[in-house]
Amino acid sequence: MIEGLLIGGGLIVSGLMLELSVGPVDWDAFRWPVNGIVLAGFLALIATIFLLRKKVYGFQFIGTYKAAIPALAYAVVLTVVMGLTRQTVNGVWLNNMLSFWPFVLIYVYIAVILGLVVLSKVRRLLKQQDHSLTSCLSPLTSVLNHLGLFLAITTATLGNADMQRLKMITVKGEPEWRALTPQQEIVEMPIAIELKEFVMETYDDGSPKRFASDIQILTQTGKNIETTVEVNKPVEVDGWKIYQYGYDTQMGAMSQTSILELVSDPWLPLVYTGIYMMLAGAVCMFLFGSRKKTAKSKIENR
Repeated sequence: MIEGLLIGGGLIVSGLMLELSVGPVDWDAFRWPVNGIVLAGFLALIATIFLLRKKVYGFQFIGTYKAAIPALAYAVVLTVVMGLTRQTVNGVWLNNMLSFWPFVLIYVYIAVILGLVVLSKVRRLLKQQDHSLTSCLSPLTSVLNHLGLFLAITTATLGNADMQRLKMITVKGEPEWRALTPQQEIVEMPIAIELKEFVMETYDDGSPKRFASDIQILTQTGKNIETTVEVNKPVEVDGWKIYQYGYDTQMGAMSQTSILELVSDPWLPLVYTGIYMMLAGAVCMFLFGSRKKTAKSKIENR
């Protein structure tokens, strides 16, 4: 445990030195295809550590619970700090934890540990002589849990560079194909949106109860879609999710302007795959654990 704490502490110190010398992590530098190359290199690194684990003590140690528990403790502390401090896109140090080097290095370390655990469990499962469903279910459940978490962490982190969150201001009767980045830069979109009608329902006191936009969407692939976008009910077109974001508050229900938010996250399906794998592992663990407990109870009662 002491070694695990020292490794985690060393990563924290190294992260602080990087933060002071080069500044926060620049995730924009990891846009595709750079993040794909980094992922391939990261997987190769984990495979190399796994293959050399019997020759290098440090590599063998990383795959043990003595390394995992202190790493998780550091991650929990940093995550709690993130939850207690205000996070902003242009924040520094604790105010932008996702770009804070100590936070990033600790989670990279956890991902390495998870990768080694997955390879170890897969190897053990393949070498297992009894391949019946009952005997394979427990190790397979563990593989699903660890692999799902590994996939969710790595793809969510690397995919963050490719995620786009833009604002589009649409005016009734005028097709719009330009959007604004958080830095107020103009981006030409692969889709055009025309506001047909802005709809608002109000309470008796005049405050908005529901507001939505009837829109027409034209895509480069020739799609012509007429639909309605409202709060918490986005529309998905060609990899873009379109959300109702705002309107001209001075005009209220008579607004001729609707503000839409367009979000693209191409790595999200991989993140969801990891989450579904963890859910499948949890279900299998519940079913297998219940069956095992019942069988053990019957044996004890004989």
